[in-house]
Parts: sequence; structure tokens; C-alpha cells
Amino acid sequence: MLFPKTYAEEETSLYDLYNSKEVYAKFKLTDLYFTGYTSKWLDSTRGYYYYTMINSECVIVLLDPDTCEQGAPTIDKLTIHGQVLYDSDAARALLSNLARDLNWSEEGILSTVSSYTISEPDATGFISMSFEFFFVIFAIYSILNIIICCIFIAFPVLSIPVQKTRAYGKPAEILAEAEEELATLPQLATEDMFITEHYFIETSSYGVAIVPIDAIIWIYKYSTMHKFLWHHFSITYTLYITAGKRHYIKCPKNIKSDIDGIMDYLAEANHDILVGFSEENRLKVEEIQNDFDIIRKITSFLSKRV
Repeated sequence: MLFPKTYAEEETSLYDLYNSKEVYAKFKLTDLYFTGYTSKWLDSTRGYYYYTMINSECVIVLLDPDTCEQGAPTIDKLTIHGQVLYDSDAARALLSNLARDLNWSEEGILSTVSSYTISEPDATGFISMSFEFFFVIFAIYSILNIIICCIFIAFPVLSIPVQKTRAYGKPAEILAEAEEELATLPQLATEDMFITEHYFIETSSYGVAIVPIDAIIWIYKYSTMHKFLWHHFSITYTLYITAGKRHYIKCPKNIKSDIDGIMDYLAEANHDILVGFSEENRLKVEEIQNDFDIIRKITSFLSKRV
């Protein structure tokens, strides 16, 4: 669709193109004749039906109105970007009407005209253009993402998870220390969570995080029941960690024993950590992090203005 090949009449086989899934192509056509029929969508003319000979076979071609100058009787030659259609309902309706106008049997005209048609509006219409637009946008996004990921692999200190540790010190020094501790023997390790002497580290497909244990404020777990209709399949647990400087970490889809082990070890390593979800702990965290400090300042400012 984006980069169609160009085919001349003598080298075009609509059967081969369609069956090889190469339904979008550019076609060099000659000697096209207007059938007198148009294709409409709502109140607008979508295209004009022409017929031409391709490899000694009569083929129906639907052209954009601008391409055929709003239905020119004949077109000597042109190149179009079209889609190959097989046995379409619109083409069948066209041939039925042609057979009736020519006092010809429908079977006779169907045996004479190719079952494959070329449609320019289907290749250049709104849906196709939208697909091409989003394809290009997401391709650019993907390429930029790959480049950024390659940079992060080459220079890990520039990555977002490491840069978040700037709130606790120099990212390069924290990364070096965490790597050194992780390379030796972690104090506790699960499939994607590790506790070293000074750090909690997550390296899962859901995210990567490094946070000093002494910066952790609150930890709690949340269970999720996985079910389909009325059948319960499994329960997974998510570990939520709140650290200083409004650093939030979520470790989803773990088993209960892993989460409990991590929580017990962190609570033992840092006795100031609030453990478990409760309204009391939530209010304490808000107070520690001054979550409403900005609102208080705004309220105070507005009260002074009044």
C-alpha cells in the first residue's frame, strides 16, 4: 500500500497479483472507455467505471473523479494506484446492469469480463490514507524508540529509571553501587525483584526501578482475581512502593510468597517503613510528602486576596 510496484499492461496478471496478496499496485493502462456507470457513496460520486483490455482480457476499472476528469468518454493512457478486487458486489451489479442495457445474458457478460477489477478509490480513499498516515506516524515513533533504547543500553546512566534516582544522589554513583551489589549476592531475590544491601531493584517487563531502601516510605500489596466469566483462574499480587520525592513503584503479577518475603525484608531493613494499606498510613504518607502543601499555599494566597 505504501510502496506499490508499477506494472504495465503486458506484464500485469491480476490473478497472480491477487493470489500473491499483492493487491495494491500502480498500473499503466491504455485505451480506457467509460461504461456510463458511476459509483456513489451517500450523495457524492465515488468514482467512474471504465473498461479496458489487459492481456486480452476485459477488465473493469474504477477511477477517481479527478483522474478521469469527471467521466471523460475515453482515456488514451494513465497510471493509477489501485487495489485489485475479486468478484466484488459492486462489479457484479455493474455487469448485471450492462447485460440488461445490451440485451445480453448475465452469464454471457460474466464469462467475457474478468472477475478481477481495479479500484483506484479503494487504494486512495480516506481509509487507505488514514492507514498510511498512522503507519508512518507509528513507524517514526518506533524508530525513535529503538534509537532511544539503544542509547540507554549503551549509556544506562541516561535511562529514565536511573535518572529518577537523582532525587537521592548522583545517578552514576547510585547505578555503580547498585550494579556492584547486584553482581555479588543479593540479600533477597525473586524472578524480577531484588534486594541488595542498600537498594530495592525491579527488572520486569512492566518497568525497571532502582530505589534506596532508606528512601522507602510505604509498602503494601494488592490482590487481583483473574477470571473468565464465572470461572476463577488465579490470584496475583501487586507490590506498591512509595519512596521519597514522590517516587512510586508498582510490581504487578507476582505470587503471594514473593511479595510477603520482599515486604518482610524491607520492613526489617528499614523500621521507618509503613507496612500495609490503611487510611492511617495513607494520611501519614501525605503528611510526610507534603502532598497538600501546594493546595494549602494556594488556599492561603486566595484567602489573603479576599
